[in-house]
Amino acid sequence: MQIQVNTDHTIEGHEALSRSNQGVVENALSRMSDHITRVEVHLTDESGPKSRENNKRCMMEARLEGRQPIAVTDEAATVDMAVNGAADKLARLIEHTLGKMHDERTHRN
Repeated sequence: MQIQVNTDHTIEGHEALSRSNQGVVENALSRMSDHITRVEVHLTDESGPKSRENNKRCMMEARLEGRQPIAVTDEAATVDMAVNGAADKLARLIEHTLGKMHDERTHRN
């Protein structure tokens, strides 16, 4: 599973941030990693230099083998909270999607 972390111009995209976020994604999706080819993480600060509640946004897109990409978004007060929230949402969505794929195959047989 390849993980790519992208940031907008208001968030410093230093190596430690990237490594930390990759670890969160790997932990959240480890059980399903055989079915995932790539995950893209996009981090933005919705209010720029202004301070506002829940202004950090994390969008994650996962590419599953043989399926269209799926994506989730989470907004929170910090980048770490937004990444954790999006990773949890993505894990649930992938589990649901894989479950539906399994059910479809079972019903066809």
